[in-house]
Amino acid sequence: MDGKKAVLGFLLFVLVLSVTACSHENAKQTGKPDMAGEETGKAVGDSETIPDVLEQIPDEYKEPAQVQGHIERLDYKTYESFSYVEKSEQLTKTAYVYLPADYDKEQRYNIFYLMHGGWSDETTWLGTPEHPSEFKNILDHAIADGKIKPLIIVCPTYNNTSGEDSADYSLALKLTDQYHQELVGDLIPAAESRYSTFAEDTTEQGIKKSRDHRGFGGFSMGSVATWHTFQYCLDYFRYFMPMSGNLSTDGGYMSDMVKKSGHTADDFFIYAMSGTDDFAYSAFKSQIEAMAEVSDKTFVMADNEQDGNLAFREQEGGTHDGSYASLYTYNGLMWFWSGENRQKKTVSASAYFTEDSTVGEVLADSAFEDFGRLLFPVDRTVPEDATLSEISTEDVYVWYSDIKSEKTVEIVNHLKTRAEAGEKIYFPIYSKEEIREDASRADTGLFYFGGSQGERFAVMNAGGGFMYVGAMHDSFPHALEVSKKGYNAFALIYRPDKAYEDLGRAIVYLYDHAKELGIKADGYSLWGGSAGARIAAALGNRDYLQALTGRTDIPQAAAVIMQYTGYTDISSVDAPTYACVGTSDGIASASAMKSRLDKLDKIGIPTEFHSYKGLSHGFGLGTGTVAEGWLDDAVRFWESQIGGAGK
Repeated sequence: MDGKKAVLGFLLFVLVLSVTACSHENAKQTGKPDMAGEETGKAVGDSETIPDVLEQIPDEYKEPAQVQGHIERLDYKTYESFSYVEKSEQLTKTAYVYLPADYDKEQRYNIFYLMHGGWSDETTWLGTPEHPSEFKNILDHAIADGKIKPLIIVCPTYNNTSGEDSADYSLALKLTDQYHQELVGDLIPAAESRYSTFAEDTTEQGIKKSRDHRGFGGFSMGSVATWHTFQYCLDYFRYFMPMSGNLSTDGGYMSDMVKKSGHTADDFFIYAMSGTDDFAYSAFKSQIEAMAEVSDKTFVMADNEQDGNLAFREQEGGTHDGSYASLYTYNGLMWFWSGENRQKKTVSASAYFTEDSTVGEVLADSAFEDFGRLLFPVDRTVPEDATLSEISTEDVYVWYSDIKSEKTVEIVNHLKTRAEAGEKIYFPIYSKEEIREDASRADTGLFYFGGSQGERFAVMNAGGGFMYVGAMHDSFPHALEVSKKGYNAFALIYRPDKAYEDLGRAIVYLYDHAKELGIKADGYSLWGGSAGARIAAALGNRDYLQALTGRTDIPQAAAVIMQYTGYTDISSVDAPTYACVGTSDGIASASAMKSRLDKLDKIGIPTEFHSYKGLSHGFGLGTGTVAEGWLDDAVRFWESQIGGAGK
């Protein structure tokens, strides 16, 4: 069966059941799903795979949130669909756009285009600025709670004159079949020239280049529009969320779409959902099963992007109803671009950078935007024609030993992979206005090594003798390893002459943006090596933290993790402290470090001390040395203190 015959079959089925459909899918999608049966699956944000069971929407999410995004009306020019190529009849159409709370034009956002079903229009999903919908409340809550990563949602319509277009299913089918022309030719340029997305420009090439950060989904007839977008627009979209509306039950026909586009099975992911009591369920499920059965493996059923490109979830008892559409979209958006969905392709070092890659090649990579220069010491001269192997030496990272070039490669590849999966890997801690007041503030910010949603965070501070910041050896590796344990790690690039000020600002930033970032605000830890350890110890002191930041609401660090520093100050309001050092360190005396911890211990502050025979200053992770594994000890120490922060 070809695609158009399958759609007509779906049309006839819809017409037979039109009375049922009218009672379920109203223009504002206000029906309530049957919540029978206890939800047993894990929340999407807590898993690296799509859970077996859809997460139900909390009742409180349906009420207005304390922190709210906002809706904007977007009017744009297009052409009547059937004469689009000739451009004989110009139309002015409207879409409604959701912007998350604290939307910042200086940040980049993933963008999702969400299409309504039959008997509906562009106001169905979000409502209007004057009369927002329940679904808008759900988005506000889910983003504030860190379940959905802040994103832009565009709600367009395939209707060309009025909502009556979608009530005429024959016309609606024709309009959805042609809609891709308007979508790519007019709506995407209009939306993404106005709002801050990953598209560097809205030329055809600019839109194609940013496809990993763009998705399309829809319910019922909007699902048909989603399949047509998949058919015609794979160059521009990576993620697709069809819900309760099929296009064809011919798997080969669907496979041919991909082949004709020039893309491969690695270039997209489809998350499809429907309900078992939905009149569209049978045909919809048949399409998914037919796609999965195609022998050429164009479509592979999986729960993540590493293992395949097609997922299907069923809601037991779910009907063809707007509230189920909200449920499906809520679950899909929790997974698309989430902190755990990292576009989990297996990437070897050779796929991106190698030890022979140059600094200039890293700096020029678009994944690192304009902050790539901060990956390397900005206060030292690092030749752009030098390789990553050549810079992994004491010539660049003065006072450090045992620098691993393979770790440098791992870090830049890790950050690039996550950036290209849609994650934000760098956060400036000063606003544009503050940077204009003091240009040096542009040289400070936080590199993010994400762990689990809702987990605690650590701030890593590299040393460098207050002359430069040796992050590539003394904080990035630590942040990466701590993130692998599920914690959210941030490596601070600070100004050597204003290091304490910058760490204080970083702590304030993370505390104030905890919900947005999906991190727990208390029980955090401060890490540092050499000069970075001094900064961490000072800001771990409750009184100094409050005096420097002017804030009394921010809790004290649960633990300070220090490496190789001669810091000697003692206070009854210092944080619990873990310290380690090499016995052959000519800069930081092992005996002096132990003496300080002994004094802290005597006044009742928990401590743990380790010294490593023969090691010199700046051993970092200590991989391959007698210190290997110290980071595991440090994390266990931190974990033992969690709950005592600020007391």
